[in-house]
Amino acid sequence: MTELVDRPAGNRRRPTTVAAAASGAASAQPAVDVDALGEQLLGKWAAVRLQARNLAASPELHKIEGLTHTEHRARVFGQLQYLVENEAVHRAFPESLGGSDDHGGNIAGFEELVVADPSLQIKAGVQWGLFGSAVMHLGTAEHHARWLPGIMNLEIPGCFAMTETGHGSDVASIATTATYDPSTDEFVVHTPFRAAWKDYIGNAATDGLGAVVFAQLVTRGVNHGVHAFYVDLRDPATKEFLPGIGGEDDGVKGGLNGIDNGRLHFTNVRIPRTNLLNRYGDVDADGRYSSPIASPGRRFFTMLGTLVQGRVSLDGAAVAASKVALKAAIQYATERRQFNASSHTEEEVLLDYQRHQKRLFTRLATTYAASFAHEQLLEKFDDVFSGAHDTDEDRQDLETLAAALKPLSTWHALDTLQECREACGGAGFLIENRFASLRADLDVYATFEGDNTVLLQLVAKRLLADYAKEFRSVDFGVLARYVVGQATGAAIHRTGLRQVAQFVADTGSVQKAAIALRDEESQRALLTDRVQTMVAEAATALKGTGRLSQEKGAALFNRHQNELIDAAQAHAELLQWEAFTDALRAVTDPGTKQVLTWLRDLFGLSLIEKNLSWYLMNGRLSMQRGRTVGEYINRLLVKLRPHAVDLVDAFGYGEQHVRATIATGAEKKRQDEARAYFRSQRANGQAPVDEKVLIARTVAGKRN
Repeated sequence: MTELVDRPAGNRRRPTTVAAAASGAASAQPAVDVDALGEQLLGKWAAVRLQARNLAASPELHKIEGLTHTEHRARVFGQLQYLVENEAVHRAFPESLGGSDDHGGNIAGFEELVVADPSLQIKAGVQWGLFGSAVMHLGTAEHHARWLPGIMNLEIPGCFAMTETGHGSDVASIATTATYDPSTDEFVVHTPFRAAWKDYIGNAATDGLGAVVFAQLVTRGVNHGVHAFYVDLRDPATKEFLPGIGGEDDGVKGGLNGIDNGRLHFTNVRIPRTNLLNRYGDVDADGRYSSPIASPGRRFFTMLGTLVQGRVSLDGAAVAASKVALKAAIQYATERRQFNASSHTEEEVLLDYQRHQKRLFTRLATTYAASFAHEQLLEKFDDVFSGAHDTDEDRQDLETLAAALKPLSTWHALDTLQECREACGGAGFLIENRFASLRADLDVYATFEGDNTVLLQLVAKRLLADYAKEFRSVDFGVLARYVVGQATGAAIHRTGLRQVAQFVADTGSVQKAAIALRDEESQRALLTDRVQTMVAEAATALKGTGRLSQEKGAALFNRHQNELIDAAQAHAELLQWEAFTDALRAVTDPGTKQVLTWLRDLFGLSLIEKNLSWYLMNGRLSMQRGRTVGEYINRLLVKLRPHAVDLVDAFGYGEQHVRATIATGAEKKRQDEARAYFRSQRANGQAPVDEKVLIARTVAGKRN
């Protein structure tokens, strides 16, 4: 049985078994330096994160369960002012306006708000991360001076009006128009039919006074594509819609009910020409359109690329929610006892059961991988938006990286919250323990700021483009050698020669097979080979698509859509594994490094186990080596068991952040009380005899 023994200094724990501690053998067990690991997890913007966490610990910002949606909305709007007063939302804005031009720090602090209330995080994101950022990044100095001060201090609550009822992820096809009228020097904003209404828009139902509206810019009879326009929505005094503007309340949702999502529509609403946010596209008084970016397609993606921070922040917020859930579930699992499998008198703690370890530790490993990958994404984001590395290629890389990681982290958060809920039984279903509430609030993360499946398709297209680029300019000899190499490799895999070679190398030894799988280079080779093979096969299948008609080309692409999205997900998982491996190189404490290596191996082998059929069918693993994957995972679970609490403590979230009753030590008190009661009964001879024991004694007596 495993318990935790307090470290001699501080309140950090040194994991070891009670038996080992009693025998003086604790030094044989590696120990995690929780403080150092916690600092590493905080990343480059550690000071900002700690400041944000202190703010998130404030009861004034905490979600109160059971409020009506109207009460919750009012509370969250009041909390926005609290953020303003505590200077928590201005980091990304220009220094000239009171900000600090700290783009990475802004996201790092913003995503921590999820532990206070996801509704607060998202409503703050709408106000400053979308509405304000759109004005800042798509507008010019004139727009900044006119609107940003009011946006920053919340005098102008606003909306980011992009999504339409009829078009969500396909922004290029939105139907709202902004047609220039040279006779009045105005744009006329219009929603021509019901499907063109702006929908699911935060701040639209009650609070928004202004909006950045995305519409097709039409001038002189030419549609120049989607552009952003600043539109006043309501009279500040009466809070009533201005003429030509209407809307509806989206009402109660499956989560995030502290946000007043709603619908907006426009009937020939006239706005000044200068309300066009014209950094990337402008219209002069005569209606002539101009842009510093000649290509319409590149211009569109450049404008949308400036708003990538929404995906970056959701990636980080999802990781934070996963950390909070695992902290609560693993803490509870070290205290909750159930079934006396190995003792007549003592029940087992849940975390000593193998299945319980696997369901929580594999998700713990993935959370660490996602956390390290997010830090790399955040640094890439800061490099681009600070101007340190801001080429077209850098922006494309950032867009692709965000599109790869956001789906994985948001899906993982939902999966982790559900698994942690189930792992805590009935207690996990109670709202006081937050799993159900957090999962409801995070549910929409999988589809907003880009539907996860659509984002992975974007990644897949980038992978195909990069694959094609490798061979665009090579000569015939190089390409011929590559094709021969591919053919040879395929022949080896498909005939089973590689399987035979592995089996011979393992010589029937499970230990040797396990050593090969836990090797860093072996894991990298397996994970990388799967991505490369999947992309190569898809590229081969789609070769010549460009020469087909649009209809036939689309049909061919659609036939391979599943494989492409699977390849993109495999690529994103490889990025997380590489980020985890990179982070290991920065760990100096031997004990911490050993434990994190086990955790990284658990992540890598869990990916291989999940896709074991692919590796077997494609000849990448022998049956012998394939059998050892699950066995070695089980060995890793045993090794990680003593360190589980330290690994979640390193996340740095205290009781005021987790706010789950089952993670407060209350369960341990209950269990200790119960154990003391039964011990006392046994010691005093007052314990009743168990019927099964009595029967066993009777049978034994008859035999004698």
